[in-house]
Amino acid sequence: MSSQGSTAERDIVRKLARGSLLSRLKGSRQPLKLAAVPRDHVQGDRQRGEALLLGKLIAGSEAIPLFEGDFGASGKGAGLLQGFSWLRDLAAAASREKGAALAEAVVGKWLLAHGTKVDEAWAPDFWGERILFWAAYAPYILSSGDGGYRSALLNTLARGARHLDSSAEKAPAGLKRVTAWCGVIAAGLLLQGGVSRVARGEAGLGRALASAQFDDGGLISRSPMEQSLLVDRLGLLRSCYFAAKQTIPDSLEAAAAAALAALHGVTMGDGALSSWQGCGPGEAQRLNALIEGCGLRARPLRHARGWGYQRMSALGTVVVIDAAPPPSQKAAAQGSASTLAFELSDGSQRLVVNCGGAGPLPTQLSEDLLQALRTTAAHSTLVLDDTNSTNILPDGSLSRGVEDVAIERSEDNDASRLTASHGGYVRAFGLVHKRSLMLGNDGKELRGADQLVAQGRKKIKEAAGYAVRFHLAPGIEATPTADGMGAILRSKGAPPWNFRCRGGMLTTEESLWIDGRGQAVPTVQLVIVGEVSSLGGEIGWLFRRTS
Repeated sequence: MSSQGSTAERDIVRKLARGSLLSRLKGSRQPLKLAAVPRDHVQGDRQRGEALLLGKLIAGSEAIPLFEGDFGASGKGAGLLQGFSWLRDLAAAASREKGAALAEAVVGKWLLAHGTKVDEAWAPDFWGERILFWAAYAPYILSSGDGGYRSALLNTLARGARHLDSSAEKAPAGLKRVTAWCGVIAAGLLLQGGVSRVARGEAGLGRALASAQFDDGGLISRSPMEQSLLVDRLGLLRSCYFAAKQTIPDSLEAAAAAALAALHGVTMGDGALSSWQGCGPGEAQRLNALIEGCGLRARPLRHARGWGYQRMSALGTVVVIDAAPPPSQKAAAQGSASTLAFELSDGSQRLVVNCGGAGPLPTQLSEDLLQALRTTAAHSTLVLDDTNSTNILPDGSLSRGVEDVAIERSEDNDASRLTASHGGYVRAFGLVHKRSLMLGNDGKELRGADQLVAQGRKKIKEAAGYAVRFHLAPGIEATPTADGMGAILRSKGAPPWNFRCRGGMLTTEESLWIDGRGQAVPTVQLVIVGEVSSLGGEIGWLFRRTS
């Protein structure tokens, strides 16, 4: 602990070093041993590790005390503590000798709070994640010469593995169930006598992945942040196979590589994520460390029908488009009405973004704002009569709207072209939204058109207003042109871009963007506004780099 840590924190460290406090947790069996210790090749964040040495877990924009309050409290911050993924950051900032004092103190606190009872901390996904990180950072949590502490930890680890044997399949479908089964396999590979557990775990993980992933490797939650965690879980599990000198099943290798390709497909030019399904961009440094250290290699997924994100790129210009319905409510609590929205970056400079959200991070954003961030208007796409393309009910659940997206895509020597359409507005307005995009192969021009095409028996009586929104990244200065039909976009990170439009009137409005720490950053948006009749209409627009 740092000399700046509180007296109470130092007292806790000293008390937890005494075996008498933990002796009651010892099982009747002889202390177990890990058969192998896997290596985590993902580099942690040194700055976060240094904060840990001061007794604080940095999560989003919050600093969670490691030794104050109820360790078992609910909430996103508690979940980050419970999984012990923060050991990775501690190892980036502290030697084994220095880091072990803090790591063992926190593990000891956890054992005292949860080691003698099955409670919320024994959720199968928590145990799956905990086994992966406790094993990878065993040198930090098992360095103590206190036999009582070591025995308590190893026996609790064995009990957790047995708990997972019967509870992994009961975890919620998706990433949580995948994580639980990863823990079963890891325990089988690394704890003595776990051979039969490995086979059972591999079968369970196969089922979990089949229900959690689309065929193209993306999660059914369609959450880029969850996708990064999936890649992390599978990368850590691969390390367990290597440590145990066991062969990784081909099906697991294929699923892991597909997961990474899907993750690559939603990254922007700055190396961070595009913002979808209530999630923000994360942090480029941490994402890069994951991609470099996970042991996998894959090309970005460009045409994803299940995962739903289409990627277009040319000479440093990247466009990511949501070309699928929102995820089901069971798959994603923060699913958003973002169909046909896109993000655009030029090199490391983001130009067009979606407002995003805090995702799994603890946040001080109000619940009303979090719900507003899920609306169609919070994304860079067309909004008809201020109505979501997929209805979001007052309780936050998704209702009627986009059920399918028709896609046509082609590439030639001049450009990449994508046309996609959805019927989310047919029931209420009798209009299909069709968006066409063309990215030149020199990366200097993105040309788009939004069409509203009449379909079905429902007709607009007179006219309905529309707004085509382009939320600009923070730091982008938009200067309207003299004719009011365009704007010059300037930033410190890229050459100027010109924006032009036709078919409506161009305005600018305030907007905001949720950054990688879950904080709201003020920005602006370009908005093309107008009205459409029951016959439909078309709005054209163009982004062009000036050099």
